Amino acid sequence: QVQLVESGGGSVQAGGSLRLSCAASRYTTCMAWFRQAPGKEREGVAAIFTGSGNTYYADSVKGRFAISRDNSKNTLFLQMNSLKPEDTAMYYCAASSLCRSTQILRPFGYPYWGQGTQVTVSS
Repeated sequence: QVQLVESGGGSVQAGGSLRLSCAASRYTTCMAWFRQAPGKEREGVAAIFTGSGNTYYADSVKGRFAISRDNSKNTLFLQMNSLKPEDTAMYYCAASSLCRSTQILRPFGYPYWGQGTQVTVSS
């Protein structure tokens, strides 16, 4: 079992920045950030293989968001820059010990989830 605790969400104006953090209770092979807006499906935002550091991004956030990790603290980060109103959503941290690069941004591959942190971007 892995416990995940997110922090860092909040409200910001368009063009602003936020940094999300996710503290994990132990090391896992890959970790990811997902988001879900009201009435929409949960979508993968960014993911990382914690060993190699290989990263993956949704097209909608490429060039604006950066995922990183501190393996010494089992902590995942998501730096979000140039935020847009359409980035408004609940953001979730997820982790798995069985990961495939072809599915790393799909939620069904992750058994462990945090409680979520709200990000609101106003225009």
